[in-house]
Amino acid sequence: MTPLKSFKEFLSRGIVRKITPDLARARSLTQESKKRKKFLEELHEKIGLKNENANYFIENSYDLLIELLRARLLVQGLYASGEGAHEAEVTYMQKLGFPEKDIRFMNSLRYFRNGILYHGKSFDKEYGEKVLKFLEKTYPKLKGHYN
Repeated sequence: MTPLKSFKEFLSRGIVRKITPDLARARSLTQESKKRKKFLEELHEKIGLKNENANYFIENSYDLLIELLRARLLVQGLYASGEGAHEAEVTYMQKLGFPEKDIRFMNSLRYFRNGILYHGKSFDKEYGEKVLKFLEKTYPKLKGHYN
């Protein structure tokens, strides 16, 4: 995994562009992330996290966090697209004042989620627990105040 570029670099390369702020879409993404989080909580309560289902918890945790980051970008009138868009969205955490260790964890989560989707990688319960702890810590900081 290569080191993260700065958010400014993604702006200068045109991967992140300025747009008219889109509060309606930001609200929609935030609502979707709330539903996904509720689903994960119910799944965790009723079925539990196991080696056999850890990938599902990891994927959904990443997806709901990236939805919240995307929503924050949209509120600020920014939009990431093309190759490197997800990495750009992760680096936006720099602008939001997240500690470097949290940004690195989110970036590794991005990388591992891609491994699950495109390379058939499997992760265990132990990593799933780390992701869920990160989700619980990060979710409140990312959810918007515009819903």
